[in-house]
Amino acid sequence: MNNNSYALIMAGGIGSRFWPVSRTTFPKQFLDVLGTGKSLIQNTFERFKKILPVENIYILTNENYFDLVKSQLPELGDNQIIGEPIMRNTAPCIAYGCYKIKQLDPNAQIVVAPSDHLILETENFVNTINKALEASAKHHCLITLGIKPSRPDTGYGYIQYAENTIEDNLHKVKTFTEKPSLEIAQTFLASGDFLWNSGIFVWSVNAIIEAFDKHLADISDIFRGGKNHYNAPSEREFIQSAFQRCTNISIDYGIMEKADNVFVMPSEFGWSDLGTWASVYELAEKDYVGNAVINQEGVMMYNSSNCMVNVPKDKLVILQDLHDYIVVESNNTLMICPRDKEQHVKQVVADVKQKFGNKYI
Repeated sequence: MNNNSYALIMAGGIGSRFWPVSRTTFPKQFLDVLGTGKSLIQNTFERFKKILPVENIYILTNENYFDLVKSQLPELGDNQIIGEPIMRNTAPCIAYGCYKIKQLDPNAQIVVAPSDHLILETENFVNTINKALEASAKHHCLITLGIKPSRPDTGYGYIQYAENTIEDNLHKVKTFTEKPSLEIAQTFLASGDFLWNSGIFVWSVNAIIEAFDKHLADISDIFRGGKNHYNAPSEREFIQSAFQRCTNISIDYGIMEKADNVFVMPSEFGWSDLGTWASVYELAEKDYVGNAVINQEGVMMYNSSNCMVNVPKDKLVILQDLHDYIVVESNNTLMICPRDKEQHVKQVVADVKQKFGNKYI
């Protein structure tokens, strides 16, 4: 294991597209979505333990989830749980984590990864991350992992890459496209030079801080000012002030789409971002007519097909003549919607919040 390599696992989201199972107080990353016996963040942590020393793994999360992280990942020290006081998207929290690590190790190589993705082929994942870490140490570049697409999915971002490489399987990025229409996604798939954006990044701490200096100088200035506070008792007080001054911006838009030293590594390791109920349906075991039922004990189906059903184990549910629907019940909330409309769940959550406040959120 390389003691100069670190992981920043992002676990601050509220998982609104997984509502009503995912709630603000207990979001998706802390749930056992596929019935594996471990939550998504626990599985992510276990994967990185195969690559890095435990003490080099850090969790970026909302400070309100500190106790949740601590209870699910008891091996972590308090200093490894990096709490954001307010949500400011991915660029500020990544800047915070990178500056904090730089104070510990000026030569650090860093992997940034979401906590709530599914990786089916752990060995391939470990090999890919190790290869990317070696490349980031050798080249002054920002690396993103791209997934070879299997279908024209409109829920993913896409990366177009050039044929030329700086080393085997490391291509210069040409364009980023966020969630295209079906027609455009089909064009991307047919062209053969587009990948899904996994949201997993690898870089040296110096390369990413240089990119912040160039493209998000205001955020870089804020976190550079914490040099004497990181990993010290005064860190939390500094961060409370720092986040109030940060703009709300993603790392993709703020840096990756603008930097001229961004490369993509085409990868295959059984990846899914588990962003929606449809993605769970694709991965779940199905019966002979295409129904995926997570908790099967109390579900009875008549002349129904291609449905995604997730209900409490003690609930009796009868479905008749229902086709291509999502049926989810949790936390005093029942949601029934067509599978091809599940991208609207985020708007539904916003509407529920506007009408009922946080009661069901």
